[in-house]
Amino acid sequence: MSIRLRLTLLYSAILALTLIVFGTALYTIQAQQTMDSLRANLIQNGNGLAQSILHNYLNPIPNSNPIPPPRPQGRPPIPIETLSGDQAFNQLRERVITRVLDPNGELIASPFAGQDQDNSGEALPLSSDGLLALKDKQVWWETADANGDHLLIFNVPVIYQNNVMYIVQVAQSLTQRDQALMALSSTLLLAGLVTILIAFGIGWVLSGETLRPIHHVTQTAQVIGRESDFTRRVDYKGPNDEIGQLASTFNSMLARLQNAYQGVSRALKMQRDFVADVSHELRTPLTTIRGNLELLQREPPLPVGEQSEVLADVVDESDRLIRLVNNLLILARADAGQSLTHESISIRSVIEEACKQARQMDRQRKINEDVQELTVFGDRDALKQVLLILLDNAIKYTTEDIAIMTRAIKDQVDICVRDQGPGISPDKLQHVFDRFYRGESNSGVQGFGLGLPIAKALVEGQGGSITIQNEKPHGTRVTISLNSLKDGSS
Repeated sequence: MSIRLRLTLLYSAILALTLIVFGTALYTIQAQQTMDSLRANLIQNGNGLAQSILHNYLNPIPNSNPIPPPRPQGRPPIPIETLSGDQAFNQLRERVITRVLDPNGELIASPFAGQDQDNSGEALPLSSDGLLALKDKQVWWETADANGDHLLIFNVPVIYQNNVMYIVQVAQSLTQRDQALMALSSTLLLAGLVTILIAFGIGWVLSGETLRPIHHVTQTAQVIGRESDFTRRVDYKGPNDEIGQLASTFNSMLARLQNAYQGVSRALKMQRDFVADVSHELRTPLTTIRGNLELLQREPPLPVGEQSEVLADVVDESDRLIRLVNNLLILARADAGQSLTHESISIRSVIEEACKQARQMDRQRKINEDVQELTVFGDRDALKQVLLILLDNAIKYTTEDIAIMTRAIKDQVDICVRDQGPGISPDKLQHVFDRFYRGESNSGVQGFGLGLPIAKALVEGQGGSITIQNEKPHGTRVTISLNSLKDGSS
């Protein structure tokens, strides 16, 4: 079942429940008010007739028939007018049905008695429980069917000297009231059904309009899933309500998915390029080693001098393979997130050691040190390896002096390695940290293009950063930024 249908059914159910409560309350109030009106009318007429009969019993009307005692069995009733001289009761026959009974419930008087009209010779229904209550001087209400009519009957005793002398019955038809209530219930039911149907249609349309943006979000998600196009966005221009927040959240999620998808694509491309570059770098020394081994297997054998040269070449290529594998191992550990140690490091001693080893590579090269006594928080061996990589690059790519210096800026320590070489062209500067990347002008320099990527991975593993930029008028500056001991220990 769709949300649209569920919402529409919910609206309709709430409206139906409201109409049922309203209709039931209206019907109950109308029924109670009409019944109370009938009861009040019967009480007024019944008590009035009883008082009139009692007054006539105490003070007989001149030239009127005396109030009869309980009549013998089979004696016909007398006209009720003989029991009361009150002219108002002459109109009772037009409004209510009246009867007068003796204490035993036998009919004494009724309108049109002896004229065979309106079944005036019959008493109104009175149950045995009602007769007992009347004999006990209590009024009694009954509803009963008489002569094809549904009646509300009020029975009141006429008491004289603490004795029940007569029983007055006044009744009024409930048929008209029942018909009116039936018409009211039918009207409420029909109106309620029509209202619910109209509300269902309106709710269906309104819920469709309300859920249209959600449907649009669903369609967009389906298109994105089908086409893998994470650049698409939900075009929502409505208010910032729940649906607006949903659209905004969905667009934010798409932006993150797009970034993640692009990151994965870049990673896969880098992985493919990395595998291709590794294969290329491994192929060259392995091919050289294989070729040299084939030379050593030739018959007749090579002269001893040439064999020594071939063996030396094999050793060089083997060392090259070992260096390549070691560099790849370092990068693999960095990619796997292998954490470095974090301890207090005196960078002056580390720099001095690195410069001492670098001078062994080229004893004629001058390395100027401008180093302060500063402390950083990081890995000593990793920092030394980074410095050796930078000094080695400076020695390879320039014949001028090299300078290394330090400076402290707030909670950060910078280590700068500067050379006076030709610099790096801007189009190549942004790729210097790419693995196996080597500029065209550097094709004559030995290496695999892994030095700066390794340095970057080791520096970032210590929570620092590394940047490279050209100096004016010429030269290159590489800056390592690390957290000071105060910042790293906090």
